[in-house]
Amino acid sequence: MNKRKIKQKNDPVQTIFSRFMLIVAFFAIWIGVIGVRLVHLQVNQHSWLLERALDQRRDETKSKMLRGSILDRSNRALAVSVKVKSLYADPQEIDDVQGTAQKVATALKLKTQEVASTIQEAKDKKKRFVWIGRKIDESSVVKINDQLKVADLKKYDEPKFKGLHWKEEQKRSYPYNSLAAQVIGFSDLDDYGKAGIELSQEQNLRGAVIEKWKDRDRLGRVYEESDDEEREPPKDVVLTISNSIQYKVEEALKEGVESARAKSGMAIVLDPKTGEILAMANYPTFDLNKFSEATPELYANKSVQNAYTPGSVFKLVTYGSALEEKLINPNDELDCNNGTLDIAGHIFNDKHCLTKISYINAFAISSNIGAIRTGQKVGKDKFFNFARQFGFGEQTGVELPAESKGILRSPEKWSADSLASMSIGYEIGVTALQSAAAFATIANDGIRVKPHIIKEIQQEGKTVSTTQVEKTQVVSSETARQLRQMMQQVVLKGTGKRAQLNGYTSAGKTGTAWKYDEKLKKINDEKYISSFIGFAPIDNPSVVIAVILDEPQVAMRDGGHVSAPIFQDIAQQILPELNVPPDGFVRQEIAEDIIEGKEFKSDKNDKSSQKTTEKTVEKTEKENNSGNPKMTKNGNPDSTVTKAKTASIETKPKNETKNKSSGKGKT
Repeated sequence: MNKRKIKQKNDPVQTIFSRFMLIVAFFAIWIGVIGVRLVHLQVNQHSWLLERALDQRRDETKSKMLRGSILDRSNRALAVSVKVKSLYADPQEIDDVQGTAQKVATALKLKTQEVASTIQEAKDKKKRFVWIGRKIDESSVVKINDQLKVADLKKYDEPKFKGLHWKEEQKRSYPYNSLAAQVIGFSDLDDYGKAGIELSQEQNLRGAVIEKWKDRDRLGRVYEESDDEEREPPKDVVLTISNSIQYKVEEALKEGVESARAKSGMAIVLDPKTGEILAMANYPTFDLNKFSEATPELYANKSVQNAYTPGSVFKLVTYGSALEEKLINPNDELDCNNGTLDIAGHIFNDKHCLTKISYINAFAISSNIGAIRTGQKVGKDKFFNFARQFGFGEQTGVELPAESKGILRSPEKWSADSLASMSIGYEIGVTALQSAAAFATIANDGIRVKPHIIKEIQQEGKTVSTTQVEKTQVVSSETARQLRQMMQQVVLKGTGKRAQLNGYTSAGKTGTAWKYDEKLKKINDEKYISSFIGFAPIDNPSVVIAVILDEPQVAMRDGGHVSAPIFQDIAQQILPELNVPPDGFVRQEIAEDIIEGKEFKSDKNDKSSQKTTEKTVEKTEKENNSGNPKMTKNGNPDSTVTKAKTASIETKPKNETKNKSSGKGKT
């Protein structure tokens, strides 16, 4: 019998359960997928999404506090920052690149194609920011906004032009243009110091960056913004430079360089007692407000960055070390050996020193044989040590960038004739500031004061720090006094007659050195470094003035002819300004002006005044000017007779001694 197959009925409960589980599985998978996607978006793409969200609603701005100012010693502004605006574009917001470029170029007076190329290139690279115009003053901003205004455009910021925006910035301004250009330096478009004090004091001058944001709704209305944060304001740098003295020094240097047809020139005015630099000038110079138009060579502060061969001004070390070691007496005589010296096969000639001469006169006429004989007495080790003590071969530490330490080789590296050469200022490299500081040591009774150009640091008008003076005794006060007397003879009857002052005593040393020619690979006797470094008044020097000219081209181009007159011009102007009482003779017609403290400027074109009789400053002048040195009649360099010679001005001295050392140069 065939068995009948019996169909089992499906269990409805089981069916419902299966369908339910299917639905649960579906939702589980769906939720899992969503979960994975959410994790991906919220974790892996969190930063990108947040950036997009903020970009849509948030307006972020970064601004810098105004850069600190640079001031002169009287708080006159030499460098200040002012608020300006810069125009930038968001290329992704610009549809018509060419049309935008044409409008912008017309408003900013730029080339249309250059603007279009800049925007299009940034647009292709998906950039959201590109500069169009930098550092534009407020009056120009207003005009540009008017030219770029689109009437029916709804935009929350200026200018009312799609894709264009303003950014607040600051611009450096130099009120005196080229004054002290190499000292002050400049900052670039991003407000970073690039030279001079702007560079060396970047940390003090630079303002903090302030970040602000505003959240806007779709209509551009602000509904939330960041809170202002208190930031430490930048500091102001107060220099030792005197604005008026710097100007007078620069004018005198410019005139002197051009008159001598020199390649360039340097001049420094230093207070020997405090080490303060009252002026530091370089010529040629440049306009700080147009620094981008100047050649980079003009940016260098040669007074501290360039080393040169000093020539006879380095005899300060030669005679100073011999006097300190009591190896010579200024009035003792030395044998000139018929004007010829043979040192290790090197012949040194000196036609101005043939028989015997006193050390003081040898110094006055800048005798090379006299200096070599003196240096031989000192010896190479002591000579080297004194040169180091005077500050040569090392940086002065002045607050300026890229200072050179010069060239001073150790004695073990010297050749057989090196001591002789160095005694007259060869085989050594010095900076103008090193030389000025060395002479300041003698002017300050043998005490070397570290030169500095920063007087103090201020913040919001209050002094937060001042420069501490560093002092070192190099030679005794007696040695310094003797050297000052010897330097006075240089001015009275030696190579520095053109450094004589009207109303003041003065002293110093000339120097004329042949330059080393890189092309010829040897000394070129057609190229000179001519200098004069001196101080005034003699008994109580108030200023040291160094003048160095590079490659003067006139017929008489030694230091006594081209540099000493610049010293005279500078000293004659600034001593009255510093209220230094006259200690010498004055001409009849200007005696009253000097007594009353009026500024005196010699008239170089007044030939008749040169023949006017001279007279002693009256006793009433001494009584009115405390600290005026007392005149004596003992016949020393401070006597009335000597001071009468000091005040005797020779417009065109008949002769000035020049010395040559065979094969080594001119001094």
